[in-house]
Amino acid sequence: MQATDEGTAGLAGYRAVLGLPGVASLTGIAFLARIPASAAAITLTLHVVLTLDHGYAAAGLVGASATVGMAIGAPLLGRLVDRRGLRTMLSLTLCAEAVFWTVTPWLSYPALLVGALLGGLLGMPVYSVVRQSLAAMVPPRLRRPAFAFDSMSVEMSYIIGPAVGTLIALQLSTSTAMWVVGSGFVVSGVALWLLDPPTRSAESRADTQPGRVREWLDLRLFAALLATTAAVVLIFGTELSMIAGLQSSGQPAAIAVVNAVWCLASLTGGFLYGAARRSPSLFVLVAAMGVATLLVAFGASWWSYALLLVPAGLLCAPSLAAGSEAVSTLAPEHARGLVTGLHGSAITVGAAISTPISGLLIDVASPAVAVVAVGSAGTTVALIAALLARRGGRRRLPLTDPAPVPAVVGPSVDPQPI
Repeated sequence: MQATDEGTAGLAGYRAVLGLPGVASLTGIAFLARIPASAAAITLTLHVVLTLDHGYAAAGLVGASATVGMAIGAPLLGRLVDRRGLRTMLSLTLCAEAVFWTVTPWLSYPALLVGALLGGLLGMPVYSVVRQSLAAMVPPRLRRPAFAFDSMSVEMSYIIGPAVGTLIALQLSTSTAMWVVGSGFVVSGVALWLLDPPTRSAESRADTQPGRVREWLDLRLFAALLATTAAVVLIFGTELSMIAGLQSSGQPAAIAVVNAVWCLASLTGGFLYGAARRSPSLFVLVAAMGVATLLVAFGASWWSYALLLVPAGLLCAPSLAAGSEAVSTLAPEHARGLVTGLHGSAITVGAAISTPISGLLIDVASPAVAVVAVGSAGTTVALIAALLARRGGRRRLPLTDPAPVPAVVGPSVDPQPI
């Protein structure tokens, strides 16, 4: 089903979002905070491989350890925000980030495995914080452009962050790169602490009771989280398959070019999604991205990969934005932090599932087989999620057709994940 947002289409929607009090400041700090967050994984990988002299499998274990920690920690930290406020959570995670990135260069590999788990558990949940604050600051009428803008911001940070982390690690040292990443976390975290954006709407801040989980974790919310995981599985599986395909065909130098085309397609799709008056549901977007991903199996030369990635790329940012919008719509105010944390965990789980499975299929078969498997799985899961949402919404308003909201003066923002 489709939703209509009259009066918020085109650039007017984006202007309205950025015009809301505090949104422009939050958006700027969020972009800066996501650069070290996006550089963290590649920095740790290069440290394990280049400085500790271990293989990429060992580096993958460190990444997996951090991923497990983040998947567990995100809902817990979100609940802490619900109960004690944003500044309490930021104080805890800022101290943890400072300690982790300061001591990591001197840790042995076994100690780094444990440290990565704890670092992920207590890591500053930048993405979840931004989404939760945007959800509290932006009225439903402007959530689509707000989430789309946030998705585009994430794309830009992933173009910059890994490149900067790699450059510092290779030109200076991995220790320097980790200290720079840690400093970035601390500076951006302090900025967030000083800004202290709202995490709940003004009318609900007196209510601190979480209520029973079964009261809000229904089939519709579960379906939205499941579709979000499917979208992330598609993105990470496609990325790994593209890299493997270009490397195996002797075209590794073209990886950056092909990735840039993919990211630009995603940015374009995100902009068009946020500017549209009507848009498909989350489940249609993810299923369509799964079908479009199948085309990448026909890639051979670098230019063919670039062209075949455009259709899937156009649907990346819209799918992630739609997931954030759906989750924020279904999240009750008294448990918004916890639900946003679950959304972050859904993204983390998608990445954790996709990378090893895609890698195994690439090793035992080929990149094309991995793409077909990932695309088929993503499409199937999206359809299952749609059926669950329909079943859960029989007695409620449809997920993608929120009740009309009176026009508001000025912009509003609702945050996006992954």
